[in-house]
Order: sequence, then C-alpha cells, then structure tokens
Amino acid sequence: MNKEVRVRFAPSPTGPLHMGGVRTALFNYLFARKNGGKFLLRIEDTDQTRYVPGAEDYIVEALKWCGITIDEGQTVGGDFGPYKQSERKPMYKQYAEQLIEAGHAYYAFDTAEELNDARTKCEQNKSTFIYNATTRAGLRNSLSLSKEETEELLKSGAQYVVRFRMPEGEVLELTDIIRGNVSFQTSLLDDKVLYKSDGMPTYHLANVVDDYLMKISHVIRGEEWLPSMPLHVLLYKTLGWEADMPEFAHLPLILKPVGKGKLSKRDGDKLGFPVFPLSWTDPKSGDVSRGYREDGYFSEAFINMLALLGWNPGTEQELFTIEELCEIFTLEKVGKSGSKFDPEKTKWFNHQYLIKKSDEEVAELFKAVLDEKGIDSTNIDLPKVCSMVKERVQFIPELWDQTSFFFEAPSEYDAKTAKKNWKEATPDLMKELKAILEGIEDFSSQNSEDIVKEWITSKEIGFGKIMNPFRLAIVGAGKGPHMFDIIEMIGKQETLARLDKAIATL
Repeated sequence: MNKEVRVRFAPSPTGPLHMGGVRTALFNYLFARKNGGKFLLRIEDTDQTRYVPGAEDYIVEALKWCGITIDEGQTVGGDFGPYKQSERKPMYKQYAEQLIEAGHAYYAFDTAEELNDARTKCEQNKSTFIYNATTRAGLRNSLSLSKEETEELLKSGAQYVVRFRMPEGEVLELTDIIRGNVSFQTSLLDDKVLYKSDGMPTYHLANVVDDYLMKISHVIRGEEWLPSMPLHVLLYKTLGWEADMPEFAHLPLILKPVGKGKLSKRDGDKLGFPVFPLSWTDPKSGDVSRGYREDGYFSEAFINMLALLGWNPGTEQELFTIEELCEIFTLEKVGKSGSKFDPEKTKWFNHQYLIKKSDEEVAELFKAVLDEKGIDSTNIDLPKVCSMVKERVQFIPELWDQTSFFFEAPSEYDAKTAKKNWKEATPDLMKELKAILEGIEDFSSQNSEDIVKEWITSKEIGFGKIMNPFRLAIVGAGKGPHMFDIIEMIGKQETLARLDKAIATL
C-alpha cells in the first residue's frame, strides 16, 4: 500500500448503533491499526428528518466502551473537519453545479404527484419505474425542458433536485477487495438524486465529496451499500478524482440465529438477547432496548465475538485481545457470505473472559453487585470465594446465586434435595456431626475434613448420608463448592448455628 491508510466509520444518528454497525467500525479500526493508518468517525446527518436526539452521543459512547479509539472525528477534531455533514453543508453545492456544467447531472423539477403518476403508469404496464435514460425525456427536467424554461423555473424558486445522469449501455467492471470482480449494467441503474434545493446533499454526493476531501483510502462498509458502488465510482470519475478513488470492501451481513435474513432488533426481542452494544431509551416512546454492557457482557468478549462474525483468522484460535486482532486482521480473510449470529456462543465468549480474569478482578466486579444488594463483604475473603465458583458462571451477577450462602444463612431449603437426603435418622446424625465440629480447634478446611471423614468411616455409613444433608443445612441446596472450604470461610460459630437451624426446621 503506497498511500497512507485512512478509513472512516460514518454512521447516521437515527437511533442506537446496531451490532452490525459496531462490526463495521471494528473492521475499519483493525484495518487502520494493522496498516499504521488513521480511523475517522464522521457523522452523516444529511437526512435531518430521521435525526434522533441522543443518537450521536450514543455512537461515541458505544465505540469508547468497545475500545475502538477515534484518531480523527466529531469528538476529537483533526485537520479535515468538520466531521459532521450538516456542518459541511455549504461545500456540496459547488460539486453539484460542477457535475451539471459538465453534463453529468441535471435539474429535475418533478413533483411527488408527477413521479407517483409515472410509477402508476409503469405498474399498469407491468413494469418498474426507473428515472433514467428511458424515462427522463418524458419528465420535467433540464434535459427535457428548454434552457429558458429551466432558467425561469430556477429563478422563480421552484423546488428541484439535482440528479446524476447515469450513462447508457455501459458495463462497469469494478473490483471489491472482499468480493473480487463485480459488474453493473448502467442501463439498469437509476439517476439518483444528489442534491436538493433546500441546500442539503443526499448521502451519495456528501459521502463521495467527504471521502475525497478527507483523503479516505479504503471504504469498508456493509454489503447493503454494494448497489451504490457504481454511482460512487462514476462520481469519482466525473468529478475528476479517479486517481484518488478509494478501494472498496463490502462486508457480509450478520444473519439471524436461524440463518436466513439480516439480524434485527426483533430477533433479539424474540429470542432474548441484545442487538445493541449499550442499552437505549427511545426519546419518543420511552421504550428501553437492552445492551450488551448492561446485560453484563465484557466489552472484550463482545468485540472478540464480533471479530469472528465474517472474518476467519485461518487457525483454530478463538480468543483474541483487540491488540492481537490489530496485528493479524486482513480484509482478504473476510468471507463473502453472511455469518449466523449465535447468542449461546456469545455467552461462551463472556465465560472465557470471566475465567481469564484474576480472582481479585472478579472480586472487585462482584463487590459492586453485593454493595447493590446491601451485603457486607468486608469479613470474607472475596477473591477466594470467587476463585471457588467462577468456572460455573457466564456473568458476574450470576456469582450471587452460586455464593449467597457465604454471606447469609439459607432462609429456605430446596424441597427436592430435602426429600432425597433428609431422612428419619438424619437429625440424630446431624447432632452427632455438630458435636464433632464443636470439638475441632483448628477449623481449617483440611483439618476439619480429616476429622469428619475419620468419624464417618468409624461409623461405617456412606459418606452421602452425612455430607448431603450437611450441605443442605449449610447451603440450603445441593450445590456449591467443596463443603469444608465453605465452613472454613463462614467460620465455626456460623456452621454450628446453621446446623441447629436445619435440625429444628427440617
């Protein structure tokens, strides 16, 4: 690569950022880092009717949570600003006029009603209406009207749009880094609107002008933009910028878990998983959508999962830090076909990152959960508690269910476990066990275990007859880590008190 790599993520602030958008940002970011380039954030807000308050801040916060650092853009500045299209509004008109003067674009004055009539006529003839070389002569535009009529309309302040004049009968052979060679018949494409009389450019013109002025070297975006590629390439050519045209790469879709169709918020709602990085409150309806952050996912796990949706490192390795991804990412290893999203695999990633964290880190995160519940954890070795159970959970809040008995005595006993393990002879055996435990001075796990095991062996009864009801008395259920580790942690007095309570209750 000869020129400096400059890529951009250019979302529209029309709502929360979908995880497909995050993946586009991620692949741009990884490509920039791998090639020593720059990652830009540009806000494409040309469609003011769809602008949603708060969406822009959400995008910035989401990228920050994901660890995707912006080199230039709306929040950090840079030499190629402004990085928000509505603030660049005055600069687009000259390029629309340049295209008109060169004969590559024209004014169109058709009203919405006139266009609807043209559509209806086509439908009656069982054809599809396309505004292009075959229809433009019969419509109201500067190609079908005289020069005088056009000037008169412009002078009178008539509403107009500027349309690109799509060439006739050409075959465009283009190259996409991911898809290879792609070809388009220009006669099948429409004359897209580039600019409106209210002074706002459409996505197509603004996008190409901004990419050129910001010296973007590679356009990496979702495959839904592939049909726009011929127009964008032709705009580069007709504006005289062909030598500076970026390379294009269109990323495959993220598919529903069932495999068919693009992943949507509806799929998440139906199957119970988030599709947004952070939760989002709709400013109009007040509806709250779930987010990966609020659902307890680690950002590293979320990013790792996203990276492997559509990109394959070519090895068996599945766990990558963002730094490792920056070193090995290439667009050549991005697949052409869509990738099925697997919510269970996402939980697996979170579990892997949780068990990779140190016991101290996990304890720190778990302490916040305990504080929220009003549980005092100062008198217990929290890292040790976490080390005993972290292999059993996928999310930090789940630790409570696995460890609540370390902090408070059971208020009830699991009925199924009680029925199976608490027999007629059990209370007497528990009283004997209590007497044994009372006599133990050194209440360390190993010492208590040796003494209790020796006693059970001398009684010649099965271990289960003692240990299962003992666990039920201490934990309230048939779960939890090693019993003698538990009683060492909660201490002798608490152990005896719980035995008394169980004998009285059960």
